[in-house]
Amino acid sequence: MRLMVMFDLPVETSKDRRNYRKFRKALLNEGFLMVQFSIYVRVCVNKKSAHLMEKRIATYAPADGLIQSLMVTEKQYNSMNFIVGEPKQDVRNSAERTIII
Repeated sequence: MRLMVMFDLPVETSKDRRNYRKFRKALLNEGFLMVQFSIYVRVCVNKKSAHLMEKRIATYAPADGLIQSLMVTEKQYNSMNFIVGEPKQDVRNSAERTIII
């Protein structure tokens, strides 16, 4: 299961920029990888752990802006098509890295 977090946060004031940096850093510390600007993804073991991760992200979320999440299966994520550009060859983002014990 993959949890995607997409956000559009204001960066007009210094407080807004600080909130943006703190939120982005919290996502990185939680193990999220940047897919595109303001779109981050993380592997979760199952739907329950994805829901728990959503709740953790909510604690980091600033008051302003828009933050959305989407849960997709590995099969759905791997069927992503690239219209322009190429996928990053990051082993942390590949299905081969996922090990279920």
